[in-house]
Amino acid sequence: MNLHLPAARLARRTAIAAALVLAAGGAWAQPAITMASTTSTEQSGLFGHLLPEFRKATGIDVKVVAVGTGQAIDMARRGDADVLFVHDQVAEEKFVADGFAAKRYPVMYNDFVVIGPRADSAGARGKDIVAALQKIAAANAPFVSRGDKSGTHAAELRYWTQAGLAAGKGSGYKECGCGMGPALNIAASSNGYALTDRGTWLSFRNRGDLAVLVEGDTRLFNQYGAMAVSQAKHPHVKAREAQQFVDWVVSPAGQAAIAAYKINGEQLFFPNAAR
Repeated sequence: MNLHLPAARLARRTAIAAALVLAAGGAWAQPAITMASTTSTEQSGLFGHLLPEFRKATGIDVKVVAVGTGQAIDMARRGDADVLFVHDQVAEEKFVADGFAAKRYPVMYNDFVVIGPRADSAGARGKDIVAALQKIAAANAPFVSRGDKSGTHAAELRYWTQAGLAAGKGSGYKECGCGMGPALNIAASSNGYALTDRGTWLSFRNRGDLAVLVEGDTRLFNQYGAMAVSQAKHPHVKAREAQQFVDWVVSPAGQAAIAAYKINGEQLFFPNAAR
């Protein structure tokens, strides 16, 4: 600082410098939203690919809280999230019907698969999910369920019900109360069976002797949806920025970013917002 400057001139320069500092600070301060989503979208690596593209397009940062779909919806119901990105259509439609979001937007899909030991001692290999579960239960083979009220867990319970085994899944059935990645780790260490979304499976590295045994059944279709949390229910939520995310992820740019995410050349999620 030049101590020989006139006081008025010095004060003016100081004020300009302070304004520049404030402006610079404002330029660096990015808006941010909280997203409640599933472990499958997080652990598959999709968000690591998708969210930087959204930030580049809008300047908005997204903090992801990855839990089971049931927990994510509960979090959004409490107003602890601005946007919801999950995969349990029945629960999502109830969320909208209860007034917690104005609209549910379909975003993308993949499918569920049953993984298990290559030797397949239960004889579950094939296309029919119901027949596969019946064979796993009859063999009392180890089956690792997430047991966490996630979208995957909800789908799994539907399949057991369709198999007529809601109350009796065999002595090998165990619930871990955990995310998809930990459930797959347990299945790998116990050489057991499990239901998983394909995206998480493709990104999973600790496979041991596990392989995909059941796939292709139309009942294994796995749809994802996004919703901005209603400001009418929770005035503090960042509804405008949340809707910006929803609008972007269903736009041509967002859909292209989803389609571009691949592991070893294999696409993990398939955009279908325009269906």
